[in-house]
This record gives sequence, structure tokens and C-alpha cells, in this order.
Amino acid sequence: MPAYEFLKSSYSGGNAGQECLEVARNVPGTVAVRDSKDPAGPVLTLSPGAWSAFARRVGEPTAASG
Repeated sequence: MPAYEFLKSSYSGGNAGQECLEVARNVPGTVAVRDSKDPAGPVLTLSPGAWSAFARRVGEPTAASG
């Protein structure tokens, strides 16, 4: 596995136990994502284009939020 350099999201509050993602972009052509509460757990790897599409979609309002 490549040596990913994970960074915690700037949106995390810094409180222990909060749900947060860590993202690594130091490996060319790859964006790696993991759960900050389980750093030894699985790592999801995406292409930069797939990561951008995901991030855009997550930021869109849903019909339920109105």
C-alpha cells in the first residue's frame, strides 16, 4: 500500500469521538479516504475526478432539507 499522508477535514470540530473523514492526496492520480476513528481500518481509493463528483454531490441540498 502506498504511504498515504492523511489530513483530517477542516470541517471536523477537533473533539474526540466526532465523525470525520481523513483524506490523502499525496499519491498522484489517487485520492484516499478513511475513517478518522479507525486509522488502521479500510482505505477507499478514488480517482481525483470521482472524488470531485462525490464531494460536489455531498454538498448539494437534498429534497428533504428543502
